[in-house]
Amino acid sequence: MKKILIADDEHKIIMTLEYAFRKAGYEVFIARDGSEVLELLKSEIPDMILLDIMMPNIDGYTTLEEIKKNKNLDKTKVIFLSAKTKEADIQKGLELGADDYITKPYSIKKLTERVEELLK
Repeated sequence: MKKILIADDEHKIIMTLEYAFRKAGYEVFIARDGSEVLELLKSEIPDMILLDIMMPNIDGYTTLEEIKKNKNLDKTKVIFLSAKTKEADIQKGLELGADDYITKPYSIKKLTERVEELLK
């Protein structure tokens, strides 16, 4: 079973994504900020991380920089899900090593398809 980590500080987003990905057959882990992501990654290696940028404690950009330093996570894909829609923000996310950058609001169906594409 593929593992997916959803990192967002908005409860409704977490609940919606958790439901959609469990229904699609994924094992789902939840983090509400970057520090929870990094703590969880000490014990789990997800296949995919859906990462918000604007989170308390440690933001998504910094979280991704830390993820990229961990050799155990080389094969883990990362998609930024963010309300930050400026070209500079998107470019920064991709330059830091994200596999994709999807702006909010997004279609759950299209997001699920993109996750499946990246995990093939």
